[in-house]
Amino acid sequence: MQIPMRPAREQDLPAIVTLMNAAFRGGGEHRGWSTEADYISGTRTSESLLREEIASQAQFFVVDADAPSRIRGCVSLKQLSPEKWYLGSLTVDPAQQNSGFGRELLAAAEDYLVSQGASVIEMTVVQLRHALISWYERRGYHLTGATRPFPYGDSRIGTPLRDDLSFVVLEKLLETVR
Repeated sequence: MQIPMRPAREQDLPAIVTLMNAAFRGGGEHRGWSTEADYISGTRTSESLLREEIASQAQFFVVDADAPSRIRGCVSLKQLSPEKWYLGSLTVDPAQQNSGFGRELLAAAEDYLVSQGASVIEMTVVQLRHALISWYERRGYHLTGATRPFPYGDSRIGTPLRDDLSFVVLEKLLETVR
């Protein structure tokens, strides 16, 4: 059974911000297995940054939690060409990590993209996130050899604690029938 992923609404933005900041930069008991907190401090996103992404044609999808105004996970999808889409901000509540939910959310996003005619997914990951890169590789993504610069100087996405950050590009070829 596929998880019930739905398009995000304006009223979901505060919950998405809370979820992403906890998953990407959370510490202590809320520290997920794939946090960036060791090399980027501060907040990962804000409502204004999410609105900028949506204005640039990114579509956010969420999976609801049992509690009102909470979500279990989210993902951002943006069409780059008729066949190629960018997958970003795949986020799972740290309390739900290691439960298989992230795999389910990724599969739901991939199924949605196949339904939209996509044959290739592209994503970027900070090059130091070795465990996360390996996780995506186990799900059929491969490193392309391409890199993208880290946005140093843009404090809206946090403060880098290192001067050697960059993004690696991963891709996956999608099967047209699942």
